[in-house]
Amino acid sequence: MLITIEQAKQIELRIEQLETRTDAEIVCVVSSRCDDYYYIPALWAAIVALISPLPFWFTPWWHQTTYVVLAQMVAFVAAWGLFRSPKVLIHFIPKDVRQWRASNLAKRSFLENKLHHTANRKGVLLFVAEAEKYVEIFADEGIAKLINDTQWESIIASLIEQIGQGRTYDGLQQCLEKCDELLAKHAPATSPKNELPNRLVMLNP
Repeated sequence: MLITIEQAKQIELRIEQLETRTDAEIVCVVSSRCDDYYYIPALWAAIVALISPLPFWFTPWWHQTTYVVLAQMVAFVAAWGLFRSPKVLIHFIPKDVRQWRASNLAKRSFLENKLHHTANRKGVLLFVAEAEKYVEIFADEGIAKLINDTQWESIIASLIEQIGQGRTYDGLQQCLEKCDELLAKHAPATSPKNELPNRLVMLNP
C-alpha cells in the first residue's frame, strides 16, 4: 500500500471539505490489488515446467526419464516462486483479467459502502486499484444525470498516470480537487448533510 496513515487522514479531511460544497456523498476506496491471483503463478510455472526438458533434446539424458522429471520439478518450483512475487506477477496477468477483477471489486465496494442508499441517489465512489493501475468513478443516478461519464474521463486518466509513477497519494489529492470543482458546479450543496463516513477505505486482499 502506497498510502500512509497520515496521508489517509489528509485525504479524509479533503473529502470532508469537498462534501461541504456539494450534495454528493463521496466514498474513496483504495485497494493495493484486487485479487491474490493464486492460479496465475501455478499456470505459468506449469508452462515453464513443460518446456524445461527441451535443452535435453540433443543430449543422452533425453531418454533418462528421471532427469527429465527432476528438471520439470525444479523448474516448476523455481518458476512458481518467481511468479509469486507481486512485482513480477502483475506483468503476467492479462489486462482483461486485471480490469475485470478491479471493476468487479469497484461495483461490490459501491454496494458495500451503501452509496446506493443516499438521499436523492447522489453517492459517488472513487475507486483505485494500485497494482492493476485501475481507477473508476462510479456515480449513482442522482449525480449521473448531472455529470456524464465523459466529464470524469480526464480526471481518471490523470490519476492512472500518477499511480503508474508511484504517486498515488498526490494523484488522489489532485483527483479530489478536480472532483470538487465538477461536483460543486453541477451538484452544489443545498443543505448540510453527512450520511456516510468520510474515512478512506483501504483494502489489502
